[in-house]
Amino acid sequence: MATENTTHKVTLTGPQETLLATLYGRSRDAARPNSVLHDKWAVETVEKIDYDFSKIGMNDTSCVGVSIRALVLDTWTTEFLAAHPSATVIHLACGLDSRNVRVPFGSGVRWIDLDLPDVVALRNELQLPVPDGDYTLKAGSATEPDEWLGDIPADRPAIVVLEGLTMYLEEDKGRHMFERLVSHFQAVGGQFAFDAYGTVAIRLQKRIKPVAMTGSQLSWGIDDPKLFASWFPGLKLLNEYLSVDMPRQESLPLAGKIQLWVAAHLPYLRDAGRVLRYEFGPKDEAVTAPSTN
Repeated sequence: MATENTTHKVTLTGPQETLLATLYGRSRDAARPNSVLHDKWAVETVEKIDYDFSKIGMNDTSCVGVSIRALVLDTWTTEFLAAHPSATVIHLACGLDSRNVRVPFGSGVRWIDLDLPDVVALRNELQLPVPDGDYTLKAGSATEPDEWLGDIPADRPAIVVLEGLTMYLEEDKGRHMFERLVSHFQAVGGQFAFDAYGTVAIRLQKRIKPVAMTGSQLSWGIDDPKLFASWFPGLKLLNEYLSVDMPRQESLPLAGKIQLWVAAHLPYLRDAGRVLRYEFGPKDEAVTAPSTN
């Protein structure tokens, strides 16, 4: 629930409203003594928002789960930047995420956050933290890369981070987005780091409370990460975590640990969600960072 200090009413609907669920999850995790992500910026942002977070259906398990997913993507981004101090980071559908300050980056890094105009306006209204260095907050649609990708120089290896996006896309639009990104950065190489649902989760979407509550529609399920890689020239699977195999599961509450144990023993639920890292490079040369998996 909103507190007395909140002043900004949020009127997002549909998939955009679900970004409030992930924001709230990171803030709840930060308040736990065994926090996974320690996202103090999420706590500060939630306090500025006039919104009934109780209706969105995030329990302790889902809050920690969201934070574990974010930690994996943060870690992969950090590894990439350690291997490539001169690089481009593109965070697509950045929402109200504070990854740009959670992940430190040096003067050789160009960091771009991108989301739809109303989300960008909300980030500015809420005065989310802006990192030092070469940083741009850009308004645009992730699925319309031809409208903004030409403004981004392909002069450095690039990592493109997508969190909570692919499952909301129609497959043809998602494939076009990845194709354009691979083509644009092919000469310098790079990586993708993102999460995906399998078709089982797409079928069970009415059981996912933030999706059902916001009236959102999930569309794209990715069941075979290697098949996905085969669609794009030079793309190779580097790392994969199934939701049941993610790190830091000891931080989950007991109910969450039991749920994961059950899911791990049911083949159709094991593949319901995953976090993936791919690489691509010039003439299929790898642009590899240290592996955490």
